[in-house]
Amino acid sequence: MTPPAALGDAARPILHLSRVIKRPLVDGGGDRMGRVEDLIVRVGEPHPPLVGAVVRIARRDLFLPIDQIAGLEDGRIRFEDGRVDLRHFERRPGELLLARDLLARHLINLVGGHLISAKEIELAKVEGVWEVVGVDSSSRPVLRRMLPGRLGRNISAGSLVDWASIEPFVAHVPTARLRIPYRKLARLHPAQIADMVEAASHDEGEEIIEAVRADRELEADVFEELDIEHQAEFVRSRSDAEAARLLSRMAADDAADLIMELDQDRRIPVLDLLPAPQQRKVRSLLSYNPETAGGLMSPDFLALSEETTVASALIAIRGSSAPIETLQVVFSLDNDGSVSGSAPAVALIRADPHDLLSSVAKANPAHVHADWDLHAVLRKMSDFNLTVAPVMDHEHHDILGVVTVDDVLELLLPSGWRRDAGMTAAEE
Repeated sequence: MTPPAALGDAARPILHLSRVIKRPLVDGGGDRMGRVEDLIVRVGEPHPPLVGAVVRIARRDLFLPIDQIAGLEDGRIRFEDGRVDLRHFERRPGELLLARDLLARHLINLVGGHLISAKEIELAKVEGVWEVVGVDSSSRPVLRRMLPGRLGRNISAGSLVDWASIEPFVAHVPTARLRIPYRKLARLHPAQIADMVEAASHDEGEEIIEAVRADRELEADVFEELDIEHQAEFVRSRSDAEAARLLSRMAADDAADLIMELDQDRRIPVLDLLPAPQQRKVRSLLSYNPETAGGLMSPDFLALSEETTVASALIAIRGSSAPIETLQVVFSLDNDGSVSGSAPAVALIRADPHDLLSSVAKANPAHVHADWDLHAVLRKMSDFNLTVAPVMDHEHHDILGVVTVDDVLELLLPSGWRRDAGMTAAEE
């Protein structure tokens, strides 16, 4: 993200955090008094203001408030002459230590929804107030610290990320009252949130999951996007009731996959706690081999009488609770309740609202069977350009469920593909 204007203003030069910490604290005459251990900011604002520093004087870590800092300079901090409070430094709620809490840690970049590593934290004096204005996640800060003297100082900042688009992890901060705001994460797609959970440490992932838990539907959507290993990792730490609450909001096929990842002695107790409709769907799916069409399929789809008008079919799509990807196709049923055809949602949108579904639906839709393996399903979907493949019984009477193209792609792509792609994008 493009940093704020202050970052590029020559009159307001950037100050690298690494050029201040572990550097001298000097008095008005330039004599050394101690060493700067860290800088303290108050969180909760787009660009957190500096409230003071932790300094070490005579082997004691002391708090130096911002109004006693006469100058914050490359290589040192100048002390405003006066008394130094000799009480040991203690954290206050709502404050972060830039080096200890943030430097070299993961941060959430809300623009694009990915994690970055804070290799350098950048400060600038804006309208008389020192603020954290950005983060450098490039390799330049590492090079700057490795090279001696002027060589290192001459290395400019890399591609800076505006702090206003960043959310830090704070669960590790003892006095932190704030957590990642749900409203900020809710702007991201569930897949982006899942990518961050998979790229994060376990504790960081837990912090993200805890934030989205405020919206149970979003929490379920994020869990559906996680790879199965991460799903199981987070569910194992929950009670049976909590696991069932989460699974009840997931798509039935995803819930069935996750139940199979639980310890065997937990599967039945969790399954028994699911609401009856969800429980029936999940039990049915568990009866199939997970790598067949039956194990891949979703039991939720839309099938209507072929005598339904196009206008009514579109109303039914809008009111359906089936997953969006399965609603790309509406199936038609004859008077006996047997499948007679399929109509893409786009074809319905283009058709005359007064036409009947039978006039739009294509007869004898291409289909798969529950015992077909992944490759057979893939061939049929590829040959007939299907985004939604109905899974038919062997009498070609009933639809048991549908396999969507995203279900097939997820199995075909190598493990960890999305995390690797996301990290590459973040680095670029």
